[in-house]
Amino acid sequence: MKSHAKAVVIGGGVVGCSVLYHLAKSGWTDIMLIERSELTSGSSWHAAGGFHTLNGDPNVAKLQAYTVQLYKEIEEISGQSCSLHLTGGVMMADTPERMDFLRLAHAKGRYLGMDTELITPSEAKAMFPLMDETNFVGAMWDPVEGHLDPSGTTHAYAKAARKLGAEIVLRNRVVELTQEVDGTWNVVTEQGTVKAEHVVNCGGLWAREIGRMVGVELPVLAMEHMYLLTEPMPEVEEFNKSTGREMIGVLDFKGEIYTRQERNGILLGTYEKACKPWSPVSTPWDFGHELLQPDIDRIAPSLEIGFKHFPGIEKAGIKQIINGPFTFALDGNPLVGPVQGLTNFWCACAVMAGFSQGGGVGLALSNWMVHGDPGFDVWGMDVARFGEWATLRYTNAKVRENYSRRFSIRFPNEELPAARPAQTTPLYDTMIANNAVMGDSWGLETPLWFAPRGSEPKDVVSFHRSNDFGPIGEEVRATREKVGVTEIANFAKYEVSGPGAEDFLNRLMTNRMPKTGRIVLTPMLNEFGRLIGDFTIAKASPRGGEERFMIWGSSAAQKYHTRWFEKHLPKDGSIRIHRFDQTLVGLSIAGPKSRDLLQKLVDVDISTTAFRFMDFREMAVGGAPCMVNRITYTGDLGYEIWMAPAYQRLVYKAIKEAGEEFGLVDFGMRALLSMRLEKNFPTWFRELRPIYGPFEGSMDRFIKLEKNDFIGREAAAKEQAEGPKLRRVSFIVDAADADVMGDEPIWAKVGGKDYGTVEKPHGYGAPRFDAGGKEVRGSNAAEGASAVRGIVDGDWRVVGWVTSGGYAHYVEKSMAQGYVPAALAENESAGLFEIEILGHRRPARVNVEPPFDPSGEKMRT
Repeated sequence: MKSHAKAVVIGGGVVGCSVLYHLAKSGWTDIMLIERSELTSGSSWHAAGGFHTLNGDPNVAKLQAYTVQLYKEIEEISGQSCSLHLTGGVMMADTPERMDFLRLAHAKGRYLGMDTELITPSEAKAMFPLMDETNFVGAMWDPVEGHLDPSGTTHAYAKAARKLGAEIVLRNRVVELTQEVDGTWNVVTEQGTVKAEHVVNCGGLWAREIGRMVGVELPVLAMEHMYLLTEPMPEVEEFNKSTGREMIGVLDFKGEIYTRQERNGILLGTYEKACKPWSPVSTPWDFGHELLQPDIDRIAPSLEIGFKHFPGIEKAGIKQIINGPFTFALDGNPLVGPVQGLTNFWCACAVMAGFSQGGGVGLALSNWMVHGDPGFDVWGMDVARFGEWATLRYTNAKVRENYSRRFSIRFPNEELPAARPAQTTPLYDTMIANNAVMGDSWGLETPLWFAPRGSEPKDVVSFHRSNDFGPIGEEVRATREKVGVTEIANFAKYEVSGPGAEDFLNRLMTNRMPKTGRIVLTPMLNEFGRLIGDFTIAKASPRGGEERFMIWGSSAAQKYHTRWFEKHLPKDGSIRIHRFDQTLVGLSIAGPKSRDLLQKLVDVDISTTAFRFMDFREMAVGGAPCMVNRITYTGDLGYEIWMAPAYQRLVYKAIKEAGEEFGLVDFGMRALLSMRLEKNFPTWFRELRPIYGPFEGSMDRFIKLEKNDFIGREAAAKEQAEGPKLRRVSFIVDAADADVMGDEPIWAKVGGKDYGTVEKPHGYGAPRFDAGGKEVRGSNAAEGASAVRGIVDGDWRVVGWVTSGGYAHYVEKSMAQGYVPAALAENESAGLFEIEILGHRRPARVNVEPPFDPSGEKMRT
């Protein structure tokens, strides 16, 4: 074992070997992988070996598609077979709601280039005759599903990496990690110490323990997972013989099971409700190639449904039950990327679907390490997406919930209850008393909407407009016509101070920094000119002679943005960044009466000329020391009021009492988001993401290319000069009883013209066949599926995708935002666009100017 390496990968499962291979492929050959035992000694060796491309996050789905395509490459390089079985697979829906879910998934697949198809239960039965199709109402076919040999695939990655110059050291546990002043890591192992520039935690079952070596508690937990293998089945053998095909994979939402052919029998696995964590506090280092004791009683309810839905399996003998631990993060997606607060310490763990995601994880992380950017939008996997509130017990509760809901539908208005409430503001009990329906906003309880007195404050979950529709409309109208108050503690809040703070921020941000007492809105770009932040920045009065700025941004991106800020801090310590989190909370009042209300609570003049739009001031509100911004996300006259938690109840009480004469109402986050739609305002991580440039995002007026050499300026200037290929636009949609939720395809009537914005199908798929072995394509016969399969339908073509939307209650329009080719972005013609909602294409029209107060007079008055 050598004593120095550019990068050390810890862990020899499929993910660690994939990371090693991709680093070597990117040109880093001075790299090594260290494994405590043998390759695949954690979860990889006993995995069921299934793979698929579908994922709730379209960007993760793209990386899963890449993973599947990668297998042929590593087979050729390594000479090691992955035993790839590309059978295709179906998801079965037993209720109309689950069929709606499949329509959504199918629609997402259009602009991802996935070749999915909605089919009938009978068509699914032809490919998997062991099912009773009468239990189902429809299905979705995906040709890019199948299974492989987990051990062979892991070794294929490893052999390919070795051929490219990487070193692998086995039977050598890492026992300690320390870092020198110069940033070099000491990787202390049983066989000696390796000095490395970078360390990658691919520890799998031991990722949590490796994180603890550097003072990090990663939100990851291992769960026991069972699947069974049947004895050989004559029905399977007969199907193979008569069709020349292997049986497909099947996912059954109702039974919470997945099943596929394994040799001459069937493999059937469950994600049971009565799930069980494994080693919830610490993972024993001596655990290896061993299995856990099966507990068939725990999975009996799923098996009972499974045998009803697939009666052909019930009579088969069980050859073996596999019970092994797999690691999960809180939401089921991996933890990937650099860990905030550490230098060159990287994670690639909690990859529970390693044979679907391992290749994409390796590609993204190697890009990140070698080139400084993952090359994809990987927010859904970024380790920075969870905060300090994701403690060991919180993680335990949330992972249990996620595992038990693995095959459950997540409705767009559904809030999950596990581990809540975790963080609350001083107004939590008051909001509950006001009949608020609360939501989880980055671990913080936040009012979503207020149920009428006498009714239960609870969402009726649905893909369609639900019981919150009427109350939200009332909140919006009262705010627009009079005045409303809402809690905004869930914003991210920072203070940047020190000599040269303004120069520091000018280097990071695209807009000029404000003068003292003023506010600017500004994006932030990475080196490649892509949007990685969107902030409100106010310049406060100096303190101790040092410059001081207040910054507000997206709560979910706090660690993501702090990581970026820290990366660019001057080494001399002259600039300080303080993240307030919940040590600073806020309230916002908005509406035409908001100035009158606030004037009753302050002892200074806040008239139009004295306290202008985009002004910032420190003042007492209701007797409490506060910071006040004259700005709101509603796009109306209004104010953001910030205070220490100790004063929040006092300020809220004063607002409520003073607002009584003006008809003050409480409004929640959903009303706020409805009002922002009416102003065409974007949201972070929906409209503004690292895959878009600032001009694509229609942020032109906030990009000051002439101000100074900010990060990403050169790329932004090039985008402006060449013209953006895409543009963010706002639509008015002729919706029925369901509004867009995000990720729907946007169709345009463009004849034969190809705007080149939709990825072509990847072409690495399996056709499907009927019971007689005849290929079946294009029937699209599932009930209620009105959209034609694919991305072209006569003169119509999928040209873009929806990022977010909903119902804009004050203008009484269903609205959406999304990205389309720049050439179409200002075409407001009727009949040009349609947006696919729950399988039905609805007419949509671009509206360039916001439908509410297009001149912006109300917020400036």
